[in-house]
Amino acid sequence: MGEWSVARRLLLGGAATALMAPRVARTQGAGQSGPIRIGEINSYSSQPAFLQPYRNAWTLAVEQVNAAGGIHGRPLETLHRDDAGKPEDAVRLAGELVNAERVALLAGGFLSNVGLALADFANQNKRLFVASEPLTDAIVWGRGNAYTFRLRASTYMQCAMLVEEAAKLPVKRWATVAPNYEYGQSAVRWFKELLTRAKPDVSFVAEQFPALGRIDAGATVQALAAANPEAIFNVTFAADLTNFVRQGATRGLFERRRVVSLLTGEPEYLDPLQDEAPEGWIVTGYPWEQINTPEHSAFREAYRRRFNDYPRLGSVVGYDTVMAIAAMLKKTRAVETEPMVAAMKGLQFPSVFGPVEFRALDHQSTMGAYVGRTVLRNGRGTMADWRYADGKNYLPPDDVVRTLRPQG
Repeated sequence: MGEWSVARRLLLGGAATALMAPRVARTQGAGQSGPIRIGEINSYSSQPAFLQPYRNAWTLAVEQVNAAGGIHGRPLETLHRDDAGKPEDAVRLAGELVNAERVALLAGGFLSNVGLALADFANQNKRLFVASEPLTDAIVWGRGNAYTFRLRASTYMQCAMLVEEAAKLPVKRWATVAPNYEYGQSAVRWFKELLTRAKPDVSFVAEQFPALGRIDAGATVQALAAANPEAIFNVTFAADLTNFVRQGATRGLFERRRVVSLLTGEPEYLDPLQDEAPEGWIVTGYPWEQINTPEHSAFREAYRRRFNDYPRLGSVVGYDTVMAIAAMLKKTRAVETEPMVAAMKGLQFPSVFGPVEFRALDHQSTMGAYVGRTVLRNGRGTMADWRYADGKNYLPPDDVVRTLRPQG
């Protein structure tokens, strides 16, 4: 199914939910006996490759929680909304969910700028926000607040994982390419700082910051090649990544150069490239078909049975967001903001990737990521020589975090 078809279906689904929600609210109200309502906001129409699998797994998790008796006898109910990748739309929808639909908490977020807007809304309105995907460090550090918690391994954490491998490479001259918004800028900043700390003799000879979703791949590749780097740090994703890889291969940019790339090992970004997927890149990603831990095997099989498809990284994020919220709600019978926030601090739950904790210090979870290199197998890209990098090992010391995060 094409991206536009997926987006249309999601939009229609969101519209149906919006039409049904007022009737549900009138009949069930916001008491302690009806469903526990979660307001989930995401960039469904602008990032369908990640968020369709995310939405699928969210549905699966809610079904599993409710089939097991719900939360203290109350089922979970989700009101999904599409922010179209626009922070202003996300904030407007958050207001509607909180004020008109009386949701107990907010969740979701994909793009970092949207996630920051939702975090600011949560802080101003004193509402719990469980951020699923936004990778920006600011959401838990520079602009962190008492009401926002983040599941996914952050930009800093994943850069630290990649720097561990990049520092082993026999290269000194680096170039970077990243989308020109908070996530891309933050990734480049941390990669440069951490790599320079690990290997002081490196230099950065070029930077390219194309507009998100509008990369001029030919011009970007030409500018990088002109600087003659020995290695490239890439942060582009989705359609930008596809265009960058194709233009880079056509123009010989990757010949005899090492590439370290954030997120590129995730199947939602490798799959569209098919047999054009790059080989030998050092990446963070998700080798879904190769992970055979009990937790992951059970999740993978349940997802396959429910959707007749294989999971993507978005599937893991969607599923674990629900399971984290469910674990939090089981800790407290008071479905009100302050007791829920207290329950989130230090919350431990068994994620698809293994045990995860939301640190009380900065509200960042210790969810990790897989690090390996890209290879072609059976006409498609996947990962080889991978390892699981536990997120708790890739965070700065507590005293450093305290300098990065405001009080409260």
